[in-house]
Amino acid sequence: MTSVTDRDSITINPTPRSDSKIRCCPINNTLNIIGKRFTILILRNMINGKQNRFNQFLNSIEESNPKTLSVRLREMEKYGLIKRKVYPNEKPVRVEYQPVEKGLELQPILDMMAAYSLKYCSKDVFKDAKPREFREVYGREMAKTSP
Repeated sequence: MTSVTDRDSITINPTPRSDSKIRCCPINNTLNIIGKRFTILILRNMINGKQNRFNQFLNSIEESNPKTLSVRLREMEKYGLIKRKVYPNEKPVRVEYQPVEKGLELQPILDMMAAYSLKYCSKDVFKDAKPREFREVYGREMAKTSP
């Protein structure tokens, strides 16, 4: 099995052990679920921005379009990341989306992605190009993973 050795001489295997009875790479599997266009940004807006309506997503997600957004929301519901609630007695009918536990468990990943960009891609993120700490930008600590 190929392995990578970091500067502290700790061996890191890029794929799970072959005897672990895994059907596919867990990282690739997660990427297949959340790696489609707009999925991460929808979760970001639901979790961090407290948005829950279609037009809120459409107006706040860069380069989004109604067709792709609709497809992505349906897929996210199918994967169990979000739930869709319809208010049929309201005129016009109101539809809201909420992240469920499976979707909320991705918060630490979203935070790590943001922290990475704040630190290593500051030239692209900030006008002054200076790196920032996560807490400085978001006003909170990074979410912790569940045990």
